[in-house]
Amino acid sequence: MSHLLRLVVPDRPGLLGAVATALGTAGIDIVSVDVLERGNGVAVDDVVVDLPPDRLPDSLITAVQTVPGVQVETLRPFHGPLDTHRELDLLEALARAAEGTAVKLLAAELPRVFHSGWAAVLQAADGRGCEVLAASDAAPTFDGMHLPWLPLASPRLLPSEDDWLPERWREMAVEMMTSPFGDPGTAIVVGRSGGPAYRRSELLRLTHLTGIAASVAHLPPV
Repeated sequence: MSHLLRLVVPDRPGLLGAVATALGTAGIDIVSVDVLERGNGVAVDDVVVDLPPDRLPDSLITAVQTVPGVQVETLRPFHGPLDTHRELDLLEALARAAEGTAVKLLAAELPRVFHSGWAAVLQAADGRGCEVLAASDAAPTFDGMHLPWLPLASPRLLPSEDDWLPERWREMAVEMMTSPFGDPGTAIVVGRSGGPAYRRSELLRLTHLTGIAASVAHLPPV
């Protein structure tokens, strides 16, 4: 089974290699590594690993913490295919999408791009909350929900303690980030339950990707 480790690692040469060695020594295979942020002497890395059937998830934490200075921010199961060109592949697929299908494709593929649980494309609806234009599997129900941040003037993080969230969502620690899609009345929301919280580097990636995707989605299919 695959798991996603979010690590805070001292930004020194060889530290990430030491983590890889520790995991390998424990019989754990690394599937992918994404460097999310670097600064103030540390790096934040998302590491997807394959855990053997006879090993408990806690063994991941034990292995990583043998490397001095490395902190495990979160650990959670991860499902879905992985590759190193997720964003480029998504843009290429959008360019080839049949008319009217680009929004559904975007919602379906964004969770894979951002190691997230789900994504949805929402549109402001006068007097009746919002309308869901497209949503991936596992996305919560937004239809008719009043969203105080929509229309959306600029990208923003939507942390799990925000007052507008339904109580059940706060209990599940639903973390989200959102960016306008084409116009302020339409927004893409990416989310996951139980954390980790999205970082501003991830929001910046979402902003750039949705900006390009909005342009590509309105082009004639290639």
